[in-house]
Amino acid sequence: LEEMHRNKPRIKVLNKNDLADPLVTKAWVRYFERESGVHALPLSAKQHSETKQLIKLCQRLAPHRGKPGWPLRAMVFGIPNVGKSTLINTLAGKSMAKVGDKPAITTCAQQIDLRNGIILSDTPGLLWPDMSDQIVAYRLATSGAIGASALDYTCVGLFASEFMVQRYPEFLMAHYKMKELPDTSHGVLEAIGRRLGCLITGGEVDIHRAAEAFLRELRAGKIGRVSFEEPDQEAARMAAASLSAV
Repeated sequence: LEEMHRNKPRIKVLNKNDLADPLVTKAWVRYFERESGVHALPLSAKQHSETKQLIKLCQRLAPHRGKPGWPLRAMVFGIPNVGKSTLINTLAGKSMAKVGDKPAITTCAQQIDLRNGIILSDTPGLLWPDMSDQIVAYRLATSGAIGASALDYTCVGLFASEFMVQRYPEFLMAHYKMKELPDTSHGVLEAIGRRLGCLITGGEVDIHRAAEAFLRELRAGKIGRVSFEEPDQEAARMAAASLSAV
């Protein structure tokens, strides 16, 4: 992507803004906009009033385009299951791209004419070819960007519960009505499963079902507005990647 943009303006859309930690979102906007030619725009792709801001920003960045015979062309890139197709459908005002609450819904590139002088190129979700960093992989799986078949649901649920205990313990306690949190991530997931009725014969908790139910609620924003990664963590990861490449 760095080679393709050739100094063209880029907009980094922080979708699902309504589900994210607002303070972390502000930090990401500052982080992205330090890069030359990059504009960051938080929004919810389901809200037409918010996606209008994206259209206005595109037109402002390319005022010489958007005329008859000279359309403004934009490519939509992103990791799987972040709402690219939902964004396109909202911009188009009708269903143009297939959507679903799982990764890899879009499987081929397609062009969509928004009928306002802008033509979008939708693309399948992209992931890094080397997913050797397990922390990054688990963050992506927690968000739903990696399919359930790629990583064990129970392991992802344990990772997510540990993250929530460390970063947003008050959300867990309030949503699941806990007076205190168990000492281990397994204990937390077990308590959540008991609260949600994920039980098997004998009254024991089905940890796999508990993990699935917990992740569904977490991704839907029912537990609270959370962000799984912060800019300083991304900067540290990029620095480590640069060192390993030397």
